[in-house]
Amino acid sequence: MGAWASRGRAARVPAPEPEPEEALDLSQLPPELLLVVLSHVPPRTLLGRCRQVCRGWRALVDGQALWLLILARDHGATGRALLHLARSCQSPARNARPCPLGRFCARRPIGRNLIRNPCGQEGLRKWMVQHGGDGWVVEENRTTVPGAPSQTCFVTSFSWCRKKQVLDLEEEGLWPELLDSGRIEICVSDWWGARHDSGCMYRLLVQLLDANQTVLDKFSAVPDPIPQWNNNACLHVTHVFSNIKMGVRFVSFEHWGQDTQFWAGHYGARVTNSSVIVQVRLS
Repeated sequence: MGAWASRGRAARVPAPEPEPEEALDLSQLPPELLLVVLSHVPPRTLLGRCRQVCRGWRALVDGQALWLLILARDHGATGRALLHLARSCQSPARNARPCPLGRFCARRPIGRNLIRNPCGQEGLRKWMVQHGGDGWVVEENRTTVPGAPSQTCFVTSFSWCRKKQVLDLEEEGLWPELLDSGRIEICVSDWWGARHDSGCMYRLLVQLLDANQTVLDKFSAVPDPIPQWNNNACLHVTHVFSNIKMGVRFVSFEHWGQDTQFWAGHYGARVTNSSVIVQVRLS
């Protein structure tokens, strides 16, 4: 008998697998091109991850050139002024210490409110508090405060209530040569008010301190008390430290409040949206 002819389909020959592509090794780039690539990476990622890749990358992240390239991308008036300051206020070479511009770019302290929890949205966290009477509480605003991150406020009682924050300017990202350049100013602001049926009193004290916590400059406000039946009055206190002395490293922000009726509970001054903002002097 003749051989049986196969009627099945011809077997398919599997296609060869593609050759694996060689991984791109950024470390093979010339340093000037690698700087450009890294300058598009978020600053916190540069400091937290890229710096750990190898010694070469660490040297780039710790140097000034990368951060100056990042700052140069802001073409606004403030950005140009910052770039000029960064170039002219360079810190001296420090053995095995990263360039302070890295923390500056990551923390972005210019134009940002350095006060934590300014409206009580986190309760009393971040504040050093001294309770008088029935102590501090947080309530909803009775009058809208423009620009506030939360329409809540800290409310005082029938005896002086006090709270305070001390800001470490270097920890926030500013470096000594910039602080001593004479080209920055520190703007402070606070909102305070009363409830309609109770008068209140308020005080503010802001101090600029050196590294040893010695007072170099200060601003205080003791406005007239708000009387009872005040239609929920709300007032704004501001001040600008424009001629900052050399050596400022900390800002102490402290305010007090109480009511004038001496009622049990929380009928005293209502404070909110406190701010300390560092700005670049453009002129």
